[in-house]
Amino acid sequence: MNQATVTNHPVTDRVLQALAVTRRGCEELIPEDEWLKKLARSEATGVPLRIKLGLDPTAPDIHIGHTVVLNKMRQLQDLGHQVIFLIGDFTSLIGDPSGRNATRPPLTQEQIKLNAETYYKQASLVLDPEKTEIRYNSEWCLPLGSMGMIQLAAKYTVARMMERNDFHQRFTAGTPISVHEFLYPLMQGYDSVALKADLELGGTDQKFNLLMGRHLQAEYGQEPQCILTMPLLEGLDGVDKMSKSKNNYIGISEDANTMFAKVLSVSDVLMWKWYTLLSFRSEADIAALKAEVEAGRNPKDAKVALAKEITARFHSAAAADAAEQDFINRSKGGVPDDIPEVSLSGAPLGIGALLKSAGLAPSGSEANRLIDGGGVRIDSSVVSDKGLKLGAGTYVVQVGKRKFARVTLS
Repeated sequence: MNQATVTNHPVTDRVLQALAVTRRGCEELIPEDEWLKKLARSEATGVPLRIKLGLDPTAPDIHIGHTVVLNKMRQLQDLGHQVIFLIGDFTSLIGDPSGRNATRPPLTQEQIKLNAETYYKQASLVLDPEKTEIRYNSEWCLPLGSMGMIQLAAKYTVARMMERNDFHQRFTAGTPISVHEFLYPLMQGYDSVALKADLELGGTDQKFNLLMGRHLQAEYGQEPQCILTMPLLEGLDGVDKMSKSKNNYIGISEDANTMFAKVLSVSDVLMWKWYTLLSFRSEADIAALKAEVEAGRNPKDAKVALAKEITARFHSAAAADAAEQDFINRSKGGVPDDIPEVSLSGAPLGIGALLKSAGLAPSGSEANRLIDGGGVRIDSSVVSDKGLKLGAGTYVVQVGKRKFARVTLS
């Protein structure tokens, strides 16, 4: 046992292991010495630490980029600490200005309600729902009222607010900044006061807001929380952060076959970062696997293992096995067992119209482009004639590697 002590509490091997779990894959732990003190105190007293993650329900679905911080929450949850999944139903009405070069339009209450309904359900695929405290920040933000809001605003200066990069850049460029945008980091910081958080997690783009929580807790006489920032996960393109707007994402509600295939599409280099941030395998296991690949093992083996782990988490082990077999079948030119059945009339029907009507191409022109690129097959044979007409019968139609339909034409 390590005999060092921190504020009269011993730094045991268990404390050091908890620190290692906390630091895995993180960008910054601020300040690390304070977090070590909190861990040592928790270990000595048996009182769990309160760990907060706030998400604004700005969209109805979560992609696996969002699960980077959720994975860290689960790791800390498994150490016995209390995790708090905070839904920012009030702060969503303001709109987070983080990283924005223009005022972000706030969501309506109806949009927020609809999005919030799916958030916790999806987050529960990573967190242990029986050990997760779910809260909505409207609980304390609405009762604050105008007087409380003014008193809160008095605890931070405009000069400090303008040190924030996005505000500074917009001010310098003459881009409008609405006064209500200053309220967002204040309200996020006040969440930490209301919840008495010991640690708050977020992406690197949230650092200013997270530090606001430390400042306000000190202003309200509380022990300041520590800050843990996690890197932003690059998407399937390996360049930009994962985003629906970039179409480089994997939605956690996507079907198992699509999820598995998308994970396999990431580069061999990016795969190891995904392992660190998304896998629950130990760092020792990952290091051993990486060493095997560097010694000559096919990197696809490691990628398949990662794809199966992620797919099983959001579906099941059986679904992950089936997705692997489906991918093998497609790679060999085989046909998946479960493909859509489509019935069309109007035989003989041109191939472009058939692809559009079967939902395999959005338009006739796109269908022609796919044919020109050699991406269309009928009963495993590549279609090269855009003028092809199909008579009555049943055909297995394939577009690209992953789109199939069994079309019955009459």
